[in-house]
Amino acid sequence: PLPGHLGRRSVTGVVPLADWWAGHAADRSAKESGDGFAAVRGRPLLAAAGIVPTENPETSRKLIIETNKPDVRVVIVRATDVPTYVQYGAADLGVAGKDVLIEHGGEGLYAPLDLKIAKCRMMVAIPEGFDYASAVRQGNRLKVASKYTKTAREHFAAKGVHIDLIKLYGSMELAPLAGLADAIVDLVSTGGTLKANKLVACEHIMDISSRLVVNQASLKVKRETLQPIIDAFAQAVEK
Repeated sequence: PLPGHLGRRSVTGVVPLADWWAGHAADRSAKESGDGFAAVRGRPLLAAAGIVPTENPETSRKLIIETNKPDVRVVIVRATDVPTYVQYGAADLGVAGKDVLIEHGGEGLYAPLDLKIAKCRMMVAIPEGFDYASAVRQGNRLKVASKYTKTAREHFAAKGVHIDLIKLYGSMELAPLAGLADAIVDLVSTGGTLKANKLVACEHIMDISSRLVVNQASLKVKRETLQPIIDAFAQAVEK
């Protein structure tokens, strides 16, 4: 069975792939929400919870890393895959951005804790000079590019705005510049990337941060092991 399978006594935590140990700059965390255990007042969140990998994830080529706790190991995956690993029991708990969880749907997951890291905003952004308010008011059909298609679809549906939704996986700011889209839905932190590409954020959709997610079945079977870890993260966040 895969590490963290319900038949094993050990606990497997899954974390996203990039920059997770040292924390990350605001712009990068906005672009890859939830891409790791960022620093808590200068200390990695894992260490603050008493969990220390036996190898440096930045230099090790291993994707499954043992920790100082014999019954806990860490799996490193892409941010968008974290909910899937936890949902199917390949990992017992993990860290994922709220944006990723919404797109995933959250089936089979329990999200007990807002880790208050990788904070940013989900926004609608448009080219400078584009009269977005007028276009919406007149009922124009807009072309919207986004990686977050579920979020974008639900947002514009709630506003009664008809859109053609274009799914992209990166460099979202390029879409309006190349004439592919009228607007984008993306994560924004400082807004520096938007400004550099002559785009402006015009509409706030929601605030985003990383969440601790737990496999619901694992929590029932391994509560004595998992609950202290969850409590340790809660205490680390409060410090």
